[in-house]
Amino acid sequence: MNKILVTGADGFIGSHLTEELVRMGHDVRAFVLYNSFNSWGWLDHCGKDVKGKFEVFAGDIRDPHGVKEAMKGCDIVMHLAALIAIPYSYHSPDTYVDTNVKGTLNVVQAARELGVGKVVHTSTSEVYGTARYVPIDENHPLQGQSPYSATKIGADQIAMSFYNAFGTPVSIIRPFNTYGPRQSARAVIPTVITQIASGKRKLKLGALHPTRDFNYVADTVRGFIAVAESEKTIGEVVNVGSNFEVSIGDTAALIAMVMGKDVEIETDGIRLRPEKSEVERLWADNAKAKALAGWEPRYGGKEGFERGLAETVSWFSEPDNLNRYKADIYNL
Repeated sequence: MNKILVTGADGFIGSHLTEELVRMGHDVRAFVLYNSFNSWGWLDHCGKDVKGKFEVFAGDIRDPHGVKEAMKGCDIVMHLAALIAIPYSYHSPDTYVDTNVKGTLNVVQAARELGVGKVVHTSTSEVYGTARYVPIDENHPLQGQSPYSATKIGADQIAMSFYNAFGTPVSIIRPFNTYGPRQSARAVIPTVITQIASGKRKLKLGALHPTRDFNYVADTVRGFIAVAESEKTIGEVVNVGSNFEVSIGDTAALIAMVMGKDVEIETDGIRLRPEKSEVERLWADNAKAKALAGWEPRYGGKEGFERGLAETVSWFSEPDNLNRYKADIYNL
């Protein structure tokens, strides 16, 4: 049994990862963002089989003292805490530097000082920008097309610099577009589902032509665990993607089909990225994940995507879950 710290454990992917690690028998410390409501984010709604079986540390990834305190006694750190919304990064970029870049520095600095066995740092496919070639492997150039992606590039480089300079055992996992239960409505799949589930038949979306490589959250979680368990991933960047490309427009149509509804789509100008900031194409090469960590998607291809969407729709369609979302408001 390993003692594992999960930063960003209160978020979408972090909560699913925390649950799975507990179910595997690990001793898990969940780092959640401190707030006066004593809210643990999505961990407040974790599975009954998991509830009460993990430790919670409330803090702020931007504070080096709290980060180091949270990491004491831990063998592995899964670092997911970050600001991730791209539109919000356009008008509040300073918070992204503090959270994503400085927060990552706090993690790897503490890991170095405490002798942590391994840090799995979370990157994002957005660091690649619009694909120059497909499928995108880990050698693809990095392109900061938004303040968010620029800070994630910076965070990745900070993490890797500690491996190169100090031998800190760092692995970088680079998930492509994760979706599933609990995802924020700032993302396109929950945006479509919540609008349809709320009775809307004319959907407001942004650009429909860009393509993405969507990954069901259970596959992403398995990717984190596989990267953490493999010694071969130390000092490496590893894509976790389905190797299946689909446009936003086709994704919306597929969701409508799964939900059995006929819909119209209208472009909402406020949801469009600036032209040079839009990432036009993402499609993952996941060969390295298989070679180094033995990971392959279980929800790959169109068939897998449909299964993942069906599971996601089922969760969002539960009234208690749907009521947590504001389908009438554009979510940054």
